[in-house]
Amino acid sequence: MENLVYIALFAPFVGSLFASLFGMSERKIFVGIVASALIGLSFIASALLAFNLYTTETVVQVTMMDWISAGDFNVEFGFVIDQISVTMMTVVTLVSTIVHVYAVGYMDHDKSFNRFFSYLSAFVFSMMVLVMSDNFLGLFIGWEGVGVCSWLLVGFWYHKPDQDRKDNPSISPSWAANEAFIMNRIADLGMLIGIFILYWNTGSLQYDEVFAQLPYLNEAVLTAAAIALFIGAMGKSAQFPLHTWLTDAMEGPTPVSALIHAATMVTAGVFLVIRANPLYSMPEVAGVSFFIASLGTFVAFYAASMALVERDLKRIIAYSTLSQLGYMFAAAGLGAYWIALFHLAAHAFFKALLFLGGGNVMHAMHDELDLFKMGDLRKKMRGTWIYMTVASIALAGLPPLAGFWSKDAIIETAFNEHTYILWIMLVITAGMTAFYSFRQVFLSFHGEDRHTPLGFHPHEMYKFVLVAMSPLAVLAVITGWFMSTYKEFIYKIGESVQYEMSDHTHHLATYLGLLVIFFALSGIAYAYYKYARTGENAWKRSEKVENGFFYKLLINQYYVPKFYEEFITKPYAIISEKLWTEVDLKIVDATVDNIAKFLHNTGDKTRAMQTGNLSNYLNWMAVGGVILLLIAAISAMFV
Repeated sequence: MENLVYIALFAPFVGSLFASLFGMSERKIFVGIVASALIGLSFIASALLAFNLYTTETVVQVTMMDWISAGDFNVEFGFVIDQISVTMMTVVTLVSTIVHVYAVGYMDHDKSFNRFFSYLSAFVFSMMVLVMSDNFLGLFIGWEGVGVCSWLLVGFWYHKPDQDRKDNPSISPSWAANEAFIMNRIADLGMLIGIFILYWNTGSLQYDEVFAQLPYLNEAVLTAAAIALFIGAMGKSAQFPLHTWLTDAMEGPTPVSALIHAATMVTAGVFLVIRANPLYSMPEVAGVSFFIASLGTFVAFYAASMALVERDLKRIIAYSTLSQLGYMFAAAGLGAYWIALFHLAAHAFFKALLFLGGGNVMHAMHDELDLFKMGDLRKKMRGTWIYMTVASIALAGLPPLAGFWSKDAIIETAFNEHTYILWIMLVITAGMTAFYSFRQVFLSFHGEDRHTPLGFHPHEMYKFVLVAMSPLAVLAVITGWFMSTYKEFIYKIGESVQYEMSDHTHHLATYLGLLVIFFALSGIAYAYYKYARTGENAWKRSEKVENGFFYKLLINQYYVPKFYEEFITKPYAIISEKLWTEVDLKIVDATVDNIAKFLHNTGDKTRAMQTGNLSNYLNWMAVGGVILLLIAAISAMFV
């Protein structure tokens, strides 16, 4: 089993190193094939580890080496393969394998094809380090690794110039990459503080040792650690107010969007809360956990509302990711950790399928993402239309597809915990999700043909790409059917992840589920009525609607990016420029420069002493001797 652990972990790393050897070379198809094969190998190893854990119930713990030894501070480079980590491993590697194969076709004309695969495989390796580590420091190394790789991948097309925010809300790939990187560094400071608090009070960073000592810590320490760790999770999983980077990250290539928003970076924050479930389950931090659930519910509603009017296909899918992350945090905050993790896995499959389908549309429309310029694409892209429809049904939460089972369980959890405001918001959000999910389907694949008059001649993606996407479509349908089996599997990790509905909720489950389905079907029906019809009833743009208060509020993201720009970014730039010109140049630099000038002038003047004349040197020696005698005499007077 130890060998399988190393194969699962290091196969992506080898793929990254291999691709980097050809980073400056022209596109070589075998680079993508080899990188994809190595990610596939990692998936096979992860699946075998999952099967072994399921059949033997034996958690695999591997210590590769002693990492840091400094006094009493000892950290091992070790990994743990338990029910939580192996779930993440299989999801990450499966989705990554499909994304890699997809990228071979999607990036086929890009001159930096080889470099792209080097970054993409490094991204997967960093995520594997994050989820497999058996200690907080190893998790943090992987955490920072995905941050660096996301910066490289989001800014992959760094040559694109900056645009006005009105033309491109993300401004440019470089700008979006820097935004994601900086915003996550702010949150990571909170996470570091949380790790420091735990180490200072427990003397260890190993998960099992830290969690074993939690009952002996006081409430202030537990609360501070829980808050600080969650700040890190807020940044990585783009929770309000550290959320704006996520939609702007759409500036990266579509395979990057699929990987970041389905299986890797944005799920890391949810994983952290689930991994630290013994901490968040403590009665002393119940207030923090409820805040997590409340914030998650708010973000689910908040993101869904912005998706209602968005025109950019990829940004709509990004908003849906943000909304579904809110659902996951709502479940985790209410103590239903296993439900949150199951929704994370199910969401990864249909969200990756949505993004890859969106990439097909973007590829066919020559990088155009405006839904208002599409319409009736299903006749020319039938395979992509089927895939995106299946993924949208799953996202909308309709049975029997994957999204229904996990999302319905989260909504039931809110009802079960008597948090009825959260429950109502989540139910309404489910209806909004169904509406915007099918709004994008109907605007792009149904209704009137708006692309041909604009000169677009779309075509279907390569067949091997469509075949590679098929496992995601199957999993988007069937994953929810194994929810009970997964529940038995995850329960073996311990009581902290176990969650059961009350008898009262269990008896009402059917009615609660039907209510959610009603809201979802209502949203789909309204989307069809508004966007899918043709002829005289075809959808037409309305200037009155687009100039309305609520439309402008939503399309401008509640003016949060504008607020950040006017009250944080610009003042920071002004202050930085003032400090540079008035303090750095005139004080700091001037002080250093003046010291240098003084030494230079002193040396220039005193070098006149170097005459080469012996009598002059004797005179100077005499002067020096007199000065030393005077110093000695004066010193003696004060003794």
